[in-house]
Amino acid sequence: MISPASNAGSAASAIEEFLAMMAAERGAAANTLAAYRRDLEGAEELVGPLAVAERSDLQALGADWSSLAPSTVARKASALRQFYAFLQDEGLRDDDPSDALPRPATRRPLPKILSHTDIAALFALAEDEASDETPLAVRTLALLEMLYGSGLRATELVSLPLAAVPRDAPFLTVTGKGGQARMVPVSRRAKAALARWVAVRTDDSPHLFPSRTGHITRVRLFQLIKGLAGRAGLDPAKISPHVLRHAFATHLLEGGADLRVLQTLLGHADIATTQIYTHVDASRLVALVNERHPLAKASTS
Repeated sequence: MISPASNAGSAASAIEEFLAMMAAERGAAANTLAAYRRDLEGAEELVGPLAVAERSDLQALGADWSSLAPSTVARKASALRQFYAFLQDEGLRDDDPSDALPRPATRRPLPKILSHTDIAALFALAEDEASDETPLAVRTLALLEMLYGSGLRATELVSLPLAAVPRDAPFLTVTGKGGQARMVPVSRRAKAALARWVAVRTDDSPHLFPSRTGHITRVRLFQLIKGLAGRAGLDPAKISPHVLRHAFATHLLEGGADLRVLQTLLGHADIATTQIYTHVDASRLVALVNERHPLAKASTS
């Protein structure tokens, strides 16, 4: 492994070299890189320069992280494992001490679910408010249609360029996580809502959903969706752009969509990420049997 006597500059630059590799070779997005930096630098504050850390140093991190949620510990440990794999690949270490890191048992939480009734209430209000073609109301309707009708991530939606609006083909090209582009279908409803928005939009910005400084932010999108939910009589705490993306996926799966197709539509790099929706659908079916099957009432009487 690297000798502790190695110059400090080499150890200090290891994290920067790792992050540069993640950006160049794996296309990691800025937010992803920032998260890796926080986790690695946070560990370095506890054990000293990571490039020269011993196995016993990493083992001690388990105690330092004992108050954290298992999912947080798993994320931090994953960042360190990737970092040490990089050091080995680059010949900067001949050992990998990361096997001493804790491996907490984590269970990925199921996403929040919106019922078809909830969705209908949101759309009924959005369409009613947009009936007089008020620009802000038409914009909210277009945003809602794209979240539920195409399953876009919040960042993907707010950053869409005006040129992305489909003209002939019912698709638009979206740049997702890691700079990966994918084709996303646009329903007839969503296409009509976008056309209404473009017709009342007065800004000459290149962004489809402009603001004073560029495009509307994710925070503003969250506010708009939660405000709409509250006015529709739904609990705003249970609704967000991401929940609408989950509803898009869950309701497609309920309708018979193939999991691989769903993976493509959602822009998931790994099918394992998409498989969470099979659990969601299974949970729904179990609940349905427990609530509606004739024997369910008999078993509780």
